[in-house]
Amino acid sequence: MTRIVTTADSLHGCKPSIRSEKPLDTNYQNGDFSNITSSITQTIQINGVTIYLEEPITHDAVWIAQEEPFQDLIASWMILHADDRILSPVLVGPPGSGKTTLGIVAAKELNRPLYIMNCIAGMTAEDLLITPVISDRQTVQYHASPLVSAAINGGIIILDESNRMGERAWASLASLLDDRRYIETKTVVKRIQAHPEFRFCATMNEDASTYNLPEYIESRLKPIIRVPYPQAKELEKILAHHVPSTDEPLRAAIINYLHKRRTAGHYEDYSIRNAIHIAVIALKNQKIRDEYSNPEEFINQVAKSVVRQ
Repeated sequence: MTRIVTTADSLHGCKPSIRSEKPLDTNYQNGDFSNITSSITQTIQINGVTIYLEEPITHDAVWIAQEEPFQDLIASWMILHADDRILSPVLVGPPGSGKTTLGIVAAKELNRPLYIMNCIAGMTAEDLLITPVISDRQTVQYHASPLVSAAINGGIIILDESNRMGERAWASLASLLDDRRYIETKTVVKRIQAHPEFRFCATMNEDASTYNLPEYIESRLKPIIRVPYPQAKELEKILAHHVPSTDEPLRAAIINYLHKRRTAGHYEDYSIRNAIHIAVIALKNQKIRDEYSNPEEFINQVAKSVVRQ
């Protein structure tokens, strides 16, 4: 049976604090949002300049089986008392282990607006915060990134594959990731205070670049939550949920194939993403071939279009 992990209020016997008091004032002039609600807004006026915000995303994801990383992530975002410290966790694991899905489900569990930002090697501080663009009317418009939008609206930001970013981009987040919790930008306004309900999460692939971060940033990204590949029984549940048309022998053949690849030294082949892709392609091929006599041989053939040989 597919099991979605425990709810947030089961951790430490309390729910994360919701400190909403009054509606969002979109004409707030000094960028301090510390006493306002996380109601979603699309534009905001700062020092007379209109900032266009990103809308939160919706994603109907579930987290299956691995309870420990889910609980660790929820716990890191909780507030136990008025002076408690808000943490900035980082999810570390191999590609395709479900790090981004974990963050999505945790945001959904807490009923917070969700924003995701995919990081790239050439990302600048401007890309990460507020970008000026030329509108159709040849005027300058200022567009906030998903990160800034989450900070203003009290949402959750997932910086996906954040270890791709360089030090200059990370440096722009130093004040946001410590007790100051504000963003400094030279584009429009010097300082934007993050909403009390704003939460941060980074994901990193566990490879040579994972810890290639400046020390002052690495020390802020705590706790480190490891998201390993699922065990065989967990992977079988995940396949049954995401590709329910597969039968048990086919799922077993997929898991066995990936296990052999991992045993042979191809560790990253044993991923949730690869398992789902193989299952989907196998079902499509099965329609053409009508049936298969040997699931193992069938999967060996199908997997060649997914896994590098």
